[in-house]
Amino acid sequence: MIEFIIAGALDAIQPVNLLFVFIGVAFGVLAGAIPGVNGPMAIALCIPLSYYMSPVAAIGFLVGLNKGAFYGGAISGILLNTPGTPEAAATSWDGNPLARQGKGEKALRMALYSSVSGDAFATLVLILVAAPLAAVALYMGPPEIFALICLAMTIIAGLGTKSLTRGLIAAALGILVGTVGMEPVSALPRLTFGLYQLERGISLIPVGIGMLAFSEIIIQMERFIKIGGHECTLAFSDKPEDRFISWAEYRKSLKTILMSSCYGTAVGALPGLGAPVASFFAYDQAKKRSKNPEEFGTGKLDGIAAAESANSAVVASSLIPLFTLGIPGNVAAALLIGAFVIHGMIPGPLMFEQNAQFIYSIFGSLIIANIFLLGVGRVGLRASCRVVQTPASILYPVIIFTCIMGSYLAAYSTFDVKLMLFFAFLAYFMRKFDFSFISFIIGFILAPIWETALQQVVISSQFNPYMFFSRPVAMILMALTFYIVFKTTWGSFKKKAAVG
Repeated sequence: MIEFIIAGALDAIQPVNLLFVFIGVAFGVLAGAIPGVNGPMAIALCIPLSYYMSPVAAIGFLVGLNKGAFYGGAISGILLNTPGTPEAAATSWDGNPLARQGKGEKALRMALYSSVSGDAFATLVLILVAAPLAAVALYMGPPEIFALICLAMTIIAGLGTKSLTRGLIAAALGILVGTVGMEPVSALPRLTFGLYQLERGISLIPVGIGMLAFSEIIIQMERFIKIGGHECTLAFSDKPEDRFISWAEYRKSLKTILMSSCYGTAVGALPGLGAPVASFFAYDQAKKRSKNPEEFGTGKLDGIAAAESANSAVVASSLIPLFTLGIPGNVAAALLIGAFVIHGMIPGPLMFEQNAQFIYSIFGSLIIANIFLLGVGRVGLRASCRVVQTPASILYPVIIFTCIMGSYLAAYSTFDVKLMLFFAFLAYFMRKFDFSFISFIIGFILAPIWETALQQVVISSQFNPYMFFSRPVAMILMALTFYIVFKTTWGSFKKKAAVG
């Protein structure tokens, strides 16, 4: 074990790997600071670039990108009151009032220090618990994995929509699209509609870029045409006390940071809840514990600290279910599954046996990315306002060009560009009609694992439908799945009956 840890750490500090982690963090901060661009969108755009990197550099680059984007989302939230990411909304409640008082730099520093602290805490937890949990997960067979994915899909189905039914429909549609191509047992094409390009299946690249990046640009362009752009008109105070965070101010918020980091780590480790839940919950708890709750929303540093430490803790802790069970904790982790597969590795408990050195190199990259985030964030504070002022007339054509080229370069296929456009408009209309495109993507990514587990169950049980009743863990997981569906459906029925 020790030799794998040392070898992994040495891999992580190779100059080329350090360079790509740094580029990932810097680009992530820039991407997150631009309203309308978020971490998953940036990851989807950059996955094709990772083809040309070594596995350690590629995953380190994407992880750094995700970390940077989480902090970057707070920049536009604080300076423009337009959160770059949903989880940064709670940050803007206290960050923007401070910015309007000329203390935008002070708010950004507290957001940065809280993000780094929360992320460091969650990374430590990930390193300590991932291997023991993976050892336990190794005892899970195909019935347990199938039942676990069913439960995870049920929980995740609530993401991005008010209706569990619509979320489940979106997830089922994602699974259906994920089964396009050659059937693994019979090797016969299915759902290809006579198109030979579909026989190899649908790649994550056109789906991810289309649904996360291009559809967001369509939404942003529609909004831009309706209400026009925005301008940054903030002034920054030159007084040291309005620019910097003193040790006394950080220490005063340290309890909030630690508590919020715990909340964010716990929420991130549960598939489907995500960073917005963590930041809003931590903010609410900090307000309830405060002696002066009425000051929240007026520019209180504790509010920024709570939201940012909680949502940044989710970045590392969402990798716990990914590394131990192969289940993504959020959409960014789901995209990382695609990146792992591209580089020949299947996330899950077997990774600790088959790719132990690689796992510890990723842990090393996570720690290094956090250090780089502190440096990039401090150096780039003043430049942040310039980034959020990027005109839409420049930004949108660049992103559209990147989407098209990213889809094409992945397989040098114009068919993939057409697929990207198809999934972009599919996601656009799913958003309009409140169907969760996040559930669709996670269903699409989990489809091969889910299908393989189901086929193994059917073949090993010789078509015995009572197979799950002979496996206590699988039975409990399936019972939880039905309970969540029943409870949500019954609650929705009661609400409609009360209204009408």
